[in-house]
Amino acid sequence: MNTAIKARRARKKLFGNTVFHGFGLIASFFFLAPFIWAGLASLRSNAEAQSPPLPPWPKNGISVDAYLTLDTFGAGVWQHTMNSLLVSAGTVVLTVIVSILAGYGFSRYRFPFKNLMFVLIIATLMIPFQSILTPLFIILAKLGLNNSLLGLTLVYVTLQLPFSVFMMRNAFDAVPREIEEAARIDGARDLKLLVRVLFPLVLPGVVTVAIFAFLNAWNEFLAALILLSDNEKYTLPVLMTAVRAGRLGAINWGALQAGVMVMTIPCLVVFLLLQRYYMRGLMAGAVK
Repeated sequence: MNTAIKARRARKKLFGNTVFHGFGLIASFFFLAPFIWAGLASLRSNAEAQSPPLPPWPKNGISVDAYLTLDTFGAGVWQHTMNSLLVSAGTVVLTVIVSILAGYGFSRYRFPFKNLMFVLIIATLMIPFQSILTPLFIILAKLGLNNSLLGLTLVYVTLQLPFSVFMMRNAFDAVPREIEEAARIDGARDLKLLVRVLFPLVLPGVVTVAIFAFLNAWNEFLAALILLSDNEKYTLPVLMTAVRAGRLGAINWGALQAGVMVMTIPCLVVFLLLQRYYMRGLMAGAVK
């Protein structure tokens, strides 16, 4: 009797695992299919690229013609990629530094109107970005930062800070104060305490903030189009509009798919490398 019950439970467990993993494989296929499609379409020759990517796989062998053609648009794909990397890296560094300091201050210090200031910072998330583009353009022009990657980076940092400060304050709130008090007894002061003691504990929140800052800066299009005017300073999303529009109405589908891959791969690499911290950081930011 016990053997029959165990066999039945084993069959149910096997069936459940099979269904679970089967569903996971099907879902993974739907998520990966667009990337596989774009990757195969980007490896077609110039002759095949003149027609829409159906079917997407190369018929006459693998070719890098699409990537070479992509480099002929604008100032070259590598120049625009470097622009995007510089802006994204600068956005990540500044956002992380400011949000850590602000989150630590809102979490650990008492000062007048602290809660009101925090609410006002969060409330800026409700303001549509498009509605403040004109004031931002005027401010950058007054500061002499218009049409510069530094000015664009500062705009991205400003837009990213409300969410980042919220995440970091919650991350610091989740750290027991007893740890901080013990470190102070051992002689650690504010900056040393923040860097050596608290920073490793809030690392998941820091990684979450960094990932969001990188993805938003890497993929943002409207501000880069409006705040930049030199072709050599445009970022990748702006370059992709020229590829998508084509020359004289003729779209090179291979170059378009190559641009999609160039824009996608860094995002995938960053997320895959940091996904463990990212999931922990989201939970730390969502639950105090």
